[in-house]
Amino acid sequence: MNLSDNEAQADIAWMRQLAEEGGRAPMRGAPILFAAGAIYGVASLVHWAVQTGLLSEPGPIQGVVWLVATAVFLVVLAFLTVRLKRDGGVKTGAGRATGAVWTGVGYGIFAMMSAIAVVGYRLGEQAALVSLALIPSIIMVFYGVGWAVTAAMLKSRPLGWLSVASLIAAPLLALLTGDTAQYLAYAVCLFVLMAAPGFLLMRGAGRS
Repeated sequence: MNLSDNEAQADIAWMRQLAEEGGRAPMRGAPILFAAGAIYGVASLVHWAVQTGLLSEPGPIQGVVWLVATAVFLVVLAFLTVRLKRDGGVKTGAGRATGAVWTGVGYGIFAMMSAIAVVGYRLGEQAALVSLALIPSIIMVFYGVGWAVTAAMLKSRPLGWLSVASLIAAPLLALLTGDTAQYLAYAVCLFVLMAAPGFLLMRGAGRS
């Protein structure tokens, strides 16, 4: 075996090792998931507190809370996106796929909210209230899909259970429609099924 053959085998072994290390690379977008769960979880708590009278503020503040939460999240998202690009790291097919699916989830939620606003405009306040009552459930469905794809790409059973839990949470939240406890339960779902997993994945990336 000549020197060129040895070099070729060494190159193949190095590329195989790089691919294996890339396949085990942690989820790079975890800070974004943590931020989304935490920010909107707090907004849901404020919404619940206003509904129950714990915060003696006028009703319209509920809508303002979600607008503020979205503005804060967009600022945080821009910061985290720049930081992730600057940090670099191994970019794997699984990493690109999970990033794409969560980006799709975000755009899907935005499109859903826009559609609900159109329904409210066309059909009046009553239709808008019905649509708004479904928002927590629909978002849990989006999260369930996001976790399902992430679990498949990262070959993670715990992430698969997050998908199952998110999908189960959707009809359970719908059962609370009209009850002030709905947004308290929604906040718990956001903290447990989005913020906490994002934080744990973020810690795992830090250890790596």
